[in-house]
Amino acid sequence: MNDNAKQVAIELRTAIADNGEMEYNTVRQMGRYYQQEKMDVLTFNETMDDGSQVSNMITIYNDKVSIKRKGPVAMHQQFRQYRSTENVYQHPHGNIHMETYTKRMNYQRPSLQEAGQLTIDYTVKLNGQEERTHQLTLNVRNKEGSE
Repeated sequence: MNDNAKQVAIELRTAIADNGEMEYNTVRQMGRYYQQEKMDVLTFNETMDDGSQVSNMITIYNDKVSIKRKGPVAMHQQFRQYRSTENVYQHPHGNIHMETYTKRMNYQRPSLQEAGQLTIDYTVKLNGQEERTHQLTLNVRNKEGSE
């Protein structure tokens, strides 16, 4: 998979609506982008507040998106439009059961001239609690001169 890897700038923004309160998070990192016939793959490392590293791999297919995180926190969250998926979010304080319902997904591949963008609108129930509305926006920009 390394043959066609490009260095990219990644901005991952999430917005969460929880009982009328909004929570926002933005991660900006350099990463690697692999474009294959049936999928695109992004990999990057994220530095947590305590300095530990979490490796992230986002795989984008025509009909689904997969986000895998490994490190002090781990999960494999899948998004399929108009479908529910389940996974376990593992972190140092215990495990949380996540139920995700994907309302909408849209993906524009990055090109040399334009940034790519993935948007996902979805809801999440944690351990069966009341669902929260999420919006994920992933921007991917090619870095000039990358191989």
